[in-house]
Amino acid sequence: MDQPSAFYTQVDEHEFESTTATSSPWDESLQHGGPPAALLAHVIEQTPGGGPGGIARITVDMLGGIPQGRMRATSRVVRPGRRVELVEASLSVGDRVAVSATAWRIVTSPDATRAQAAPALELPPLPDEQPQEFFPGTSPEWGYGRAVDWRFVEGGYAAPGPAALWARVRIPLVAGLETSPVGRLLVVADSANGLSGELPLAEWLFIPPTLSVTVLREPAEEWLWFDARSTIGPHGRGLAQATLADRQGLVAAVAQPLLVAPR
Repeated sequence: MDQPSAFYTQVDEHEFESTTATSSPWDESLQHGGPPAALLAHVIEQTPGGGPGGIARITVDMLGGIPQGRMRATSRVVRPGRRVELVEASLSVGDRVAVSATAWRIVTSPDATRAQAAPALELPPLPDEQPQEFFPGTSPEWGYGRAVDWRFVEGGYAAPGPAALWARVRIPLVAGLETSPVGRLLVVADSANGLSGELPLAEWLFIPPTLSVTVLREPAEEWLWFDARSTIGPHGRGLAQATLADRQGLVAAVAQPLLVAPR
């Protein structure tokens, strides 16, 4: 199967059409959470505001399954400011809001804290290209899975438990547009749960209704280091966490609460 050229095509100023590159591993009629999260970041980045602030924290709420097809985007500045502002955005399918987000944008001052910044990280080398193996029972043609180059150092989609890997988005978020660094980050951030599930997926459900990503800085490189783990609590809830980095240092922290239940 040919890979789509992007996750979305832009229909008009406010409408986007999903492609099969957004597809969920469990239901091709639905979207994986990563591309819609990145599309909301794109919409927020395009929203005029009071200062040249980049996204410092974005929380994405998935209000049920996100259908494939045409989505209408809206956004507004909730709390304006010259240095810190809050923006909200949503994607609607028909008359239903399918996914929404709030984001704090904080003004950046190039090199203002360079001397105080944390040092670069020593990370494992990028492995050679690997066979792309997904969840047990998932088609090797899984659209979202094939749209990202996954190179595992520890763990894997088929191996329960923590995972450490390099990831690179293969295609643009929106056809004809360059994907922003934060957009590339958001495409993969929602995979923290799927990459690090602690229990067999054939027997257990892990449902993350929301995703929160705190961004220290924009990624400086195409490849992102992804270190993910999940913790199961005693009362049917769990927590998926991940750190994302490049060779210059930490980029972002990811957190997802989970509903954990037998199938």
